[in-house]
Amino acid sequence: MRGVSMAKSKNIPVKSPARLLNEQGEQYPGVRGKVVDFVGHKFSEGRLYIHVRFIDKTELCWQVESMLTLEEAELTNWKTGDLKHIRTFARDERDEDS
Repeated sequence: MRGVSMAKSKNIPVKSPARLLNEQGEQYPGVRGKVVDFVGHKFSEGRLYIHVRFIDKTELCWQVESMLTLEEAELTNWKTGDLKHIRTFARDERDEDS
């Protein structure tokens, strides 16, 4: 193509799939090579269950639970602009140990 400036291509290294897996987190020995039959999920008792069923009648299941914690509840005076502390109502119990 005449008159068009071609930008130089950047040599971006391509990572192998095995290397990408290692960077993505935990791997599960004994699962490699299994053929997936189906994947499903359900919510029960505040947990998310993720099921991966294999054609050899085995299953890998993750139980995921989330928890909210109150770190601190305090009363401050915002009108003065300095948020002067008046009272602490609740504090994370982990703070009491320090």
